[in-house]
Amino acid sequence: MRVLGTDVGGTKVSVCLGERLPDGSTNIVARSRFPTAAFPGPAATLAEIARRARELTAEAGVAATQIMRLGISCAGPLDSSRGLVLSPPNMPGWDAVPVCEILQRELGAPARLENDANAAALAEWQFGAGRGTRHMVFLTCSTGMGGGLILDGRLYRGRRDLAGEVGHLRLTESGPKLYDKAGSFEAWSSGAGLALQTGRSVEDLAQAARAGDPVAWEAIRHAGEMLGRGIAILCDVLNPELVVCGTLAVHLGDLYLEPARRVVAAETLDPCSIVPAELTEDLPERAALAVALGD
Repeated sequence: MRVLGTDVGGTKVSVCLGERLPDGSTNIVARSRFPTAAFPGPAATLAEIARRARELTAEAGVAATQIMRLGISCAGPLDSSRGLVLSPPNMPGWDAVPVCEILQRELGAPARLENDANAAALAEWQFGAGRGTRHMVFLTCSTGMGGGLILDGRLYRGRRDLAGEVGHLRLTESGPKLYDKAGSFEAWSSGAGLALQTGRSVEDLAQAARAGDPVAWEAIRHAGEMLGRGIAILCDVLNPELVVCGTLAVHLGDLYLEPARRVVAAETLDPCSIVPAELTEDLPERAALAVALGD
């Protein structure tokens, strides 16, 4: 089974060709990336995606009729059921853009759309740390704090594709403020939140903490504890088997995750495993292919 995928972000766009193998695994046959700014606006970007997709399939000797589906991962907000991208804050001009309709017409394959956090959750569930689970939470733990929910073996989107927007949970009445909400999960535990609290980048904090800087170590430890508070709420509400944490957990490791595990163990009725994501460099492609393959 051959599928196409594209990950559309404010900084870069990825296009890939994938193949589902007989053992159920998926191979990335070919990929291509380009800066979003090189083709500004939805019309130019989508035209370049279609051009590169045709180029990848031709170079691989795959006929257009052999492509079964196209998966699209994109920053939200969006309407997955109608295939519309709805004005992402870092993508000016992408206002109610019917990306599924446009790319399906250009490439001749049925298209599916998911927001990037949901797509990443599907990818970790299908190909990464969440393989074999039926109840999994994915947290981006990146610049922001987004999430994706796999519940009873399916992606849960909610009424308007807003399920999993865990960064907006208020953990404390006061504290650092992002998106007009003080004390939010995102403000306490994300990369932007750490920078807001300390005036330092995550890279600088990590390097300093590993060199023995107690101030940097304490900042990461506290962010990890607040990560644990947020996860504890999700555990008591959703009762997942596993929580998979993205970028910060991958780069900071147990400096960030061990405090979270301690809080979850102390505060939840049924603590679950908390692990770093497995997919890193090829996550954009894997996420798009996971959308194509579905849940």
